[in-house]
Amino acid sequence: MFSPLLKQANTIIIGKEHQIKLALCCLLSRGHLLIEDLPGMGKTTLVHLLAKLFGLEFSRIQFTSDMLPADIIGVSIFDKNTDDFKFKPGPIFSQVVLADEINRTTAKTQSALLEAMEEKQITVDGKTYPLQQPFFVIATQNPQNQTGTFALPESQLDRFLMRLHLGYPDRKTEREILSGADRRDLLENIKAVFSIQELVTMQNQVKQIHVSNPILDYIQNILHLSRSSNLFITGLSPRAGLALVIASKAWAFIHQRQMVIPDDINAVLPAIILHRLKTDEQTKISKQQILTEFETIHVS
Repeated sequence: MFSPLLKQANTIIIGKEHQIKLALCCLLSRGHLLIEDLPGMGKTTLVHLLAKLFGLEFSRIQFTSDMLPADIIGVSIFDKNTDDFKFKPGPIFSQVVLADEINRTTAKTQSALLEAMEEKQITVDGKTYPLQQPFFVIATQNPQNQTGTFALPESQLDRFLMRLHLGYPDRKTEREILSGADRRDLLENIKAVFSIQELVTMQNQVKQIHVSNPILDYIQNILHLSRSSNLFITGLSPRAGLALVIASKAWAFIHQRQMVIPDDINAVLPAIILHRLKTDEQTKISKQQILTEFETIHVS
């Protein structure tokens, strides 16, 4: 089903099929995606690509240190003709919203996304405005050790179903990028593979994927280990468990399976848990050490 989509996607984002599948998985799960990497790694290109492949309305918000919440959600403007205030929607009122370099703005402005991401609505001056459906936020984030960045609060991080890293390309892939056409020019030729209605139908079908009791036991064991391990200050919340369930369903759906298997959970696990687990700042623990901690768990 997804072969034509992946074929087009792989011509734009070369050598990153696993990350493309995870981004697709996030979209099918009705979740939101955080892409953390150095500038120039293809984060923005991936967002444009997903929007075009599904024919979704797209808007981009370039986050800066002086940005205000109203720059995102919109503002009420007094209309002299009607002698009343009229709401002017901000760029958040779109189907795919790119929150570019989200950690270059303050926590107050970052928090303007919280209601939208969780409730799929915006409240301004006591009035509630529903957002378009489907609604998908993809935020890009530069590494926190770069100048002019603000760490995302835990409540904001938890709203993102997944966090991805694209990483440097290998030498062969980089040569293909350097000697080939401009990615932006190639992106212009990308055609929608699925309609918006087909996307909504697939999102509903994902919910119907079966999850057996042993698989649920496996997920609960992962949650319990995170809470009992001495490596972490705080463990995984029930919301993280729900994220594992829906993301593993979407991964199974992408691979044309009607039930979740352990490989589905293992495929999405790093993208689900690594940004949710908090470790002691004085204890240097690599991502691989964290994942190794969970390799001791098996499906009974």
